[in-house]
Amino acid sequence: MAKPPKLSLEEKAAQEFMEKIVSLCKRKGFVFQASEIYGGISNTYDYGPLGVELKRNVKEAWWRRVVTSRADVVGLDSAIIQNPKVWETSGHVGGFSDPMVDCKECKNRFRADHLVGDVCPKCGGELTAAREFNLMFKTQVGAVEGTSSVAYLRPETAQGIFLNYLNVQNSARLKPPFGIAQIGKSFRNEITPGNFVFRTREFEQAEMEFFVPPAEEQEWYAYWKQARFDWYIELGIRPENLRLREHDPDELAHYSTGCVDVEYKYPFGWGELEGIACRTDFDLTRHSEASGSKLMYFDPQTKEKYTPYVIEPAGGIDRMALTFLIDAYEEEQLENDVRVVLKFHPEIAPTTCAVFPLVKKDGMPEKAHEVEALLRRAGYTTFYDEKAAIGRRYRRQDEDGTPFCITVDGDTLTNGTVTIRHRDSMSQEHVPIDALVGRIAQAIADWKRA
Repeated sequence: MAKPPKLSLEEKAAQEFMEKIVSLCKRKGFVFQASEIYGGISNTYDYGPLGVELKRNVKEAWWRRVVTSRADVVGLDSAIIQNPKVWETSGHVGGFSDPMVDCKECKNRFRADHLVGDVCPKCGGELTAAREFNLMFKTQVGAVEGTSSVAYLRPETAQGIFLNYLNVQNSARLKPPFGIAQIGKSFRNEITPGNFVFRTREFEQAEMEFFVPPAEEQEWYAYWKQARFDWYIELGIRPENLRLREHDPDELAHYSTGCVDVEYKYPFGWGELEGIACRTDFDLTRHSEASGSKLMYFDPQTKEKYTPYVIEPAGGIDRMALTFLIDAYEEEQLENDVRVVLKFHPEIAPTTCAVFPLVKKDGMPEKAHEVEALLRRAGYTTFYDEKAAIGRRYRRQDEDGTPFCITVDGDTLTNGTVTIRHRDSMSQEHVPIDALVGRIAQAIADWKRA
């Protein structure tokens, strides 16, 4: 058997870094291998207590920015299983495929367009000729299996938005330019490269279709690609790790007038984080022709009727969460040890505040539980910990990415103050309990302005 290609020093360092990320994710409860007790299933993952909170916060931050902070975007939650004619019309049934090759030696499968060279990256073996591989997951609807009962798990959330364009436009009384957004699961039978949760077969998408008068397409395209790029910077991604990459003409879909990727510099190279595409009137026109429904806009003032053009910002929530986690990861050399810390922005940190009694006696645990309840009522996610020395508890929360640790000590019992320890600076301050909620809110506000 041929030897696998030798890794460069840079590739080896990147591999070791990703191994640290994967190890931390399992150890701290961000991400677990799905079906692990049965040997797992390839490229499929479960999110643990911290991971589910990270994903929830990323989704809420996206929804606030794209939907609830604006008057011109509304939400939708469309079905995962649609009429199969939807996917025939959209082109997914006939043309949604990737070039696939197999290794004749180790039997691993790869996307041909992701390989460098003509040997297996796993074992160095000979590869088969490339062939097209459809990415749609088929299923059956109803009690009797047959061609008439074939359905598909959606490979994207966008088509549900196009199908409901008129329903939403009429019910919400909207006039272009306006957007329809949704977050939901999609499924693609991907030949994945194995970069953890970067590309998986089951994933969660955040997509928005922004419907505009055709003459305003380029204006809104410029707006949305800058707005989406800025969102990542505002939530703490380092600018040097981000870029906007315009697609070359030969990369564009035949109906598209422009597409740009927000790319992040992952340990394994630059990769797409989010795409912003000009889809023109392609989707609405195709569904209008196939269904007989006129998915157009009639302006009652100008009496003009037209099919809107569409700008689509679309990204994967799992990929966003991974990106925030990778970018937040730091190892700081202290005097006697190395501090591993996740420097999450407070809006997406899985836990906002950890609460500790200094010791497990003298009424401190009881008072610490009261403080934790106070913070929970204020809407902050909290974690209570009374085990091990206080320094070790701080380190555990550093690895979780918790911005603030609040310690109940002797002063709390005598004068009603607690100690706030700030994750990034490791500085501490004493605050009266009745001012604690306000001080946390102020610290988060200061963070946003920094």
